[in-house]
Amino acid sequence: MTTPLLDHADELFAALAEPNRRLLLERLGTHGVATATTLAAELPVTRQAVTQHLAVLESVSLVSSARAGRERRYTVHVEPLTAAASWMNQVAARWDARLAAIKALAEAPAE
Repeated sequence: MTTPLLDHADELFAALAEPNRRLLLERLGTHGVATATTLAAELPVTRQAVTQHLAVLESVSLVSSARAGRERRYTVHVEPLTAAASWMNQVAARWDARLAAIKALAEAPAE
């Protein structure tokens, strides 16, 4: 069964694999809305690097941007993260059930 998350899961997890992108998401979560210039002031990378990281995050719907005058303001979106966490919880539950079945078989008295 394919879900919308699984359709672009590789891209989502690849975007999250980069530490500066995770920091950007964290900072946007704190600020609510911020510009690349504001975010770059808080990170050890250039504004251009921040803009590139934000473009990757925007491509997987983790952030969106809107023009306000000469600036572009970015907002974080948690829905893709929530979907990813839900999917991972489902996978974990299936593995827990499998491990519980193996344990039950291993601990069952021999006949």
